[in-house]
Amino acid sequence: MAPKRIKDLPESERPREKLRARGPQALSDAELLAVLIHTGTKGKSAIELASVVLKAAGPNLSRWGLTEFTRLAGVGEAKACQILAALELARRHFQRGPGRVEVPEDALPYLASIRDRKQEHFVSLTLNGAHEVIESRVVTVGLLASSPVHPREVFADAISDRAAAVILGHNHPSGNLEPSGDDLALTRQLVEAGRILGIEVLDHLIVTRAGHTSLRELGHIP
Repeated sequence: MAPKRIKDLPESERPREKLRARGPQALSDAELLAVLIHTGTKGKSAIELASVVLKAAGPNLSRWGLTEFTRLAGVGEAKACQILAALELARRHFQRGPGRVEVPEDALPYLASIRDRKQEHFVSLTLNGAHEVIESRVVTVGLLASSPVHPREVFADAISDRAAAVILGHNHPSGNLEPSGDDLALTRQLVEAGRILGIEVLDHLIVTRAGHTSLRELGHIP
């Protein structure tokens, strides 16, 4: 049986010790969350409890509030508050990070979390007139090779944000960075919808672990 307590793990595999020795980038998402919540619950180590949280939240982790976290067995108000405080701190500093998008690479930090997803995730970044990021949102989560997207889903939040422009992005679970025919057709449709609404589509990025492709740089967005 797998150890139920972190102290039963080899010292080099304990999240805090691993972080201290190799830095936070060496930790999995579950291990990072385990460091935050510190203790597990009866029958589950902190890492196992963190895995439960990540599985339940999925791509909506950053949108969860106190109610969603405390619905999970073993996650009381104290642990939920620790997670929420960390997410909010990261969000504030992340938004101060790339900030203004001038080249495709400036948008990549906002797409980092979907690079290695096993399902296709479609993300929209809304920007103001100075091309500063207002918000980053997962619009849809699809199947292994596709994520059905409708213009109303993409532009509803952009209209609410009073955005002047959007940058679109999605991952290819296959690892192939080439845009598909569907990618190109969707891009044309969204560019035209944005033109009608007065919201410019600045770029559509495809990301994988190996890198990224900019449809604007390929000439598919005028």
